[in-house]
Amino acid sequence: MVKPIEDRLRNALRSAGAVRTRELEQAGITRTQIVRLVSAGKLQKIGRGLYASTDYQGTEHSALAAVAKRAPKVVFCLLTALRFHEMTTQSPFDVWIAIANNEHPPRLDDPPLRTVRFSDSSLRYGVEVRKVEGVALRITSPAKTVADCFKFRNKVGLDVALDALRDALRERKATADELWRCAKVNRVANVMRPYLEATV
Repeated sequence: MVKPIEDRLRNALRSAGAVRTRELEQAGITRTQIVRLVSAGKLQKIGRGLYASTDYQGTEHSALAAVAKRAPKVVFCLLTALRFHEMTTQSPFDVWIAIANNEHPPRLDDPPLRTVRFSDSSLRYGVEVRKVEGVALRITSPAKTVADCFKFRNKVGLDVALDALRDALRERKATADELWRCAKVNRVANVMRPYLEATV
């Protein structure tokens, strides 16, 4: 017996805050039915090819969940990671993501993305997986984020990197050893050493 469309929709939305068109189709809901469900107020469109239940209320990290849903291989980094780890009071307008040197950046209309390229070792080291709204996000750890800010200081500013270093140590988000290891992976140990020694 074929389940009613409402049951299929409920099952598709149960494990995640947002679902892609493909996931709804895998649950047996056609594109035409998706359009009808949105028109009937039983499903809401929250982005291009992205849907959620009508009672869905986004969080401050909803934009990250939307990006991770459509581009699961990206790693959130720099100002976006600083904000996620509560190591800055700034709210960056763009979502900062890292991709491998040989990858193409994802093409998303919204939110606006700032893409940086990491080496393979830098893309693997110090990356955590966090769940936001049922979506797995790959994001740099606090220590790796600080080292990344020093590596990309010409993009984010040395003042941002120094503030991140001070905050990471003061708020105990990272130890000096963790910061040092990440600095070596990023090849910025010589740049970070005097600041790290002055702060510890």
